[in-house]
Amino acid sequence: MRLDKWLWAARFFKTRSIASTAVDGGKVKLNGASAKPAKDVKRGDVLRIHAGEQDWEVLVRGLNEQRRPAPEARLLYEETPEGQARRLAALEARRLAPSPGETQRGRPTKRDRRDLQRLRDW
Repeated sequence: MRLDKWLWAARFFKTRSIASTAVDGGKVKLNGASAKPAKDVKRGDVLRIHAGEQDWEVLVRGLNEQRRPAPEARLLYEETPEGQARRLAALEARRLAPSPGETQRGRPTKRDRRDLQRLRDW
């Protein structure tokens, strides 16, 4: 089964063309190496997938030519314990990180603008 089609069927990407673009862009590694969208995937292969803000490391458990509901799609793969620990640690770090601009309130005052101008002219 094609790699891009499996990624689409397992619901890592919304469309097959997005999955194909991700594979071409190096966001998916098959058994530790870059692959092309048409590369064949078989049971037992290990995939590293960077989708959005999440990194997945999964073991291929099944193949399905059709896109099925999410509970059935989860049966196509098993997340490795190391990959799951890494993904959850990254989620926690993002949750605890301060949001950008948290200390700023509204527009800069005249005094703030003067201070910025001094820094630029220095």
